[in-house]
Amino acid sequence: MTIRVLIADDEALMRQGLRMFVNSDPRTTTVGEATDGLQAVELCEELKPDVVLMDIQMPKMNGIEATAEITKSQEESKVLALTVFTSEPHVVSILQAGASGFLVKDTTPEQLVQSIVDIHDGKAVLSAEISSQLISAVRSQPHGNAAQRLEEANQHLDVDVTERELSILQLLAKGMSNAEMAEALNLAEGTIKANFGRIMSKMEARDRVQVLIRATKLGVISLD
Repeated sequence: MTIRVLIADDEALMRQGLRMFVNSDPRTTTVGEATDGLQAVELCEELKPDVVLMDIQMPKMNGIEATAEITKSQEESKVLALTVFTSEPHVVSILQAGASGFLVKDTTPEQLVQSIVDIHDGKAVLSAEISSQLISAVRSQPHGNAAQRLEEANQHLDVDVTERELSILQLLAKGMSNAEMAEALNLAEGTIKANFGRIMSKMEARDRVQVLIRATKLGVISLD
């Protein structure tokens, strides 16, 4: 199945470059382009793309507001934010608005397409730095040890979070990939993937960014 991509950016040259990169890979194709956030919301409702490449700074409606509208009304459309610098404060805001990850604009064509595929597959495109910023922005000061946080979280969920899943959540907070988690926990990568599927189901989260946010709000994740 080809992943259908909507490009939202107010710069014509950027849209042209992104369109060329997306259409150069058989796994992805461009289905539309928006020049501002409002048009992105309208086209997303009309075209129902799988992934939206969303610029943060746009006229009429910025990328953060557009992302919030899209992820609220179009559950199947996932947003990949476009940014110039990973330290940009708006990155955390757009992730909290519902984006599944972010992409630096000077990324390579190969990285762009792989990021789109990863977002579509439910993976998060996050660095350890951004994970840390997101956690700090979402949570209040954590209290208690890991066992206490786990017990408190389970009181808010229909089913229990296991000790293994808690360990995986802690590694997610450090920005680790499945392969890195598997090595750290001495588990098969497939086991990590299966655990993530269960975690997302338990937390009713659409992707790993939302898992990170919800686990943080529950006090499960610690940066210690």
